[in-house]
Amino acid sequence: MTRLRIAIIGYGDSGRGIHARLLREIGEEVSAVVTRSRERSAEAVADWPAAQVFASIEELLGSGPAPDLAVVATPTGLHTEHARALVEAGVPLVVDKPLATTAADARDVVVRAERDQVPLTVFQNRRWDTEQLTLAALLERGELGRVHRFERRWERWRPISKDRWKENAVDDGGGLLLDLGPHLVDSAVQLFGPVRRVYAEVRALHTPADDDVFLALEHESGVLSHLSAGSLVGAPGPRTRVLGAAGAYLVAGFEADPTPFAVLDDGAPADTHGWLLGGGARVAVPVAPGSHADFYRAVVEWVADGGAAPVDPWDAVRTAVVLDAARESATSGRRVVIQP
Repeated sequence: MTRLRIAIIGYGDSGRGIHARLLREIGEEVSAVVTRSRERSAEAVADWPAAQVFASIEELLGSGPAPDLAVVATPTGLHTEHARALVEAGVPLVVDKPLATTAADARDVVVRAERDQVPLTVFQNRRWDTEQLTLAALLERGELGRVHRFERRWERWRPISKDRWKENAVDDGGGLLLDLGPHLVDSAVQLFGPVRRVYAEVRALHTPADDDVFLALEHESGVLSHLSAGSLVGAPGPRTRVLGAAGAYLVAGFEADPTPFAVLDDGAPADTHGWLLGGGARVAVPVAPGSHADFYRAVVEWVADGGAAPVDPWDAVRTAVVLDAARESATSGRRVVIQP
């Protein structure tokens, strides 16, 4: 199959460190990069010698035939502007999460794409996390019984914060609510369905933008999700805990982030992820296959052959609605009802 002509818009931690890496993993080439940074331009040329580097989307679109696919990996506050420009040009696109900083802007982008029949999807790569796939398989087998609570933590110990837009952009998409919140909310909704009420606590403890976030979601299914993200957590809690009538599922740690609960994984058999617990028993759970690269494998097939998007962009709108409600709740101190 002929490779796609792929452009990456933004070549920082996300564009280079995640999207370009995954595209290389599945054997795709990047034909164009958009960045204003001289340093990142040099990195793009070193990474992809055949790629053209442009200073703006306008330069990219005016240079000749449009790319087969554009990946928007710019800072969050620019997603709406850049997505609209690509939709207007008719270029199929992947937008890094979140699709926009507000539900209104997210909805506007999706409506425009549908109106102009431009393929659009959103990079919710954490759907392909080992823990998410393994938990979904566990739930499908019914081994937890009826679930009543889902907990997921994204906690780090960063007493010396990074000096970048995610930590500093207070009113332009920075902070953990919009950085990690889209992953946490999307994971909960994928597993347990739509949200009807939201309670949230959102604070800035150590950086200009929020770095301490707690969300309590009431799902229409009756499940309660407790989701937290923090950068000033000296003792991160267990990554995932799911409580059901027949037992619990526990994932002690996450990636390279240290946690005192990691000792629970000592002696875990190979090809397992997390533990099924109840009544003193502890059984290792077989790992479900899959990886983040599967997202881009699905994207390539989607662009080449059509069909359903790997991630329905309306899911990103629904996530944005929950995050808007979280901001409102954090300000008012009250639970916010999600309107159907």
